Amino acid sequence: MNLSEDSHVLADHVNHSVGGLGGHAFRRFTHVSMTAIPFVYYLYGQDVADMVSLEAEQLVSAVCMLILLTEAIRIRLGIVIFGQREYEADQISALAWGGLAVSLALLMAPGEGEGLEAGVYGIPLIVGLTLVDPVMGEIKRTKKDLKLAIYIGLAVSYAVWLTCHFWLGTHILAAILLAPLTVLGELPKTKDIDDNATMILFPLAALMLLLPFL
Repeated sequence: MNLSEDSHVLADHVNHSVGGLGGHAFRRFTHVSMTAIPFVYYLYGQDVADMVSLEAEQLVSAVCMLILLTEAIRIRLGIVIFGQREYEADQISALAWGGLAVSLALLMAPGEGEGLEAGVYGIPLIVGLTLVDPVMGEIKRTKKDLKLAIYIGLAVSYAVWLTCHFWLGTHILAAILLAPLTVLGELPKTKDIDDNATMILFPLAALMLLLPFL
């Protein structure tokens, strides 16, 4: 297969988005805005959880379960909302997959200390998704060039992971080895699982295997 000519991988999803270009732009904005999630969680997660008498991890689990329950109802009713794609009417949406993967990263990624230092791995895992995915998606959509999308995606992913190395102390070996897995997670195209999940789950799984050596 010539990846640069794969019409499915390089499809212009604006035509399949509820709301057209406006819906597509809203979807991208929502994706990028999720960058704030790990920072809010590691800085203020327990404060927010205290409001409902839960631990921070319990709040993450509760929110994730609510997302999945809402998603099950949405699929049952065949609803697609502004910014979603038409084919998501009868399958798990990218938003739900992303919510699950982000939740697993917050719950499973090891941390050191308090505050942002606790997000030494959770932050690059999640920010890698929220920035790399829309960048690669827009390059594929506008340039129809998968190789270019991969190269720029790798540059953005390494920028995220290396920034976290110098800023938070993310282990340099983890940064070097896991950054490409974020990009790799964007490439599979299947109805069974969305890249919003694999872009976190691929490097998260590798991180868990790598931890004993760090």
